[in-house]
Amino acid sequence: MNGPHDLGGAHGLGPVAPEKDEPYFHAEWEKRALGITLSCGAFGAWTIDESRHARESLPPATYLSASYYEIWTRALETLLKRHGFVSQAELDAGHRLEQGATPKRVLKADMVAGVLAKGGPCDRPVETAPRFTVGDRVRTKNFNPETHTRLPRYARAKLGRVEAVQGSFVFPDDNAHGRGENPQWVYSVVFDAVEIWGDGADPSLTIALDLWESYIFPA
Repeated sequence: MNGPHDLGGAHGLGPVAPEKDEPYFHAEWEKRALGITLSCGAFGAWTIDESRHARESLPPATYLSASYYEIWTRALETLLKRHGFVSQAELDAGHRLEQGATPKRVLKADMVAGVLAKGGPCDRPVETAPRFTVGDRVRTKNFNPETHTRLPRYARAKLGRVEAVQGSFVFPDDNAHGRGENPQWVYSVVFDAVEIWGDGADPSLTIALDLWESYIFPA
């Protein structure tokens, strides 16, 4: 999806200004936003890819004017409504009005440390051998899907070289929309800066992206 999240190479948004010694949270409510998002994710109703797509599907004016955790909470409202846990009327009222969907599981306080330590591994076996090997020249797919994708807009229809075969992983383009995990091989592909950014880019620089197999073709 070419949503407001896909800002690589975009102009007009001002300089990137890293914050020295940036804290994990800038306000107390952000801690709660993180906790609620993780707790609701543990319901088992949606995948991490669906949650990413919910964030990138926010209207551009909303997305670009919101802080990081505001984006998380706004997308969480979408997910909770979509899967029947809350209604818009309940969000407006600030409390429950009716019985909603029942979670598959509930994350309790004594479970948090173990769940966070385990993480969410997304590596999966595939039956086919990798189509590409290290050193192969490849070109990325040129497409503009309305659905979720992990291929950045700035890296489409670009020529690169396979630097590493990383393994096989859940394909997010399908997993975000309930079409199954459908794992694919993932490759680290290196691009010259000029290929990505055009004339004026530093010719000594390269950009490396981890890309699913269906994103690339033999060059």
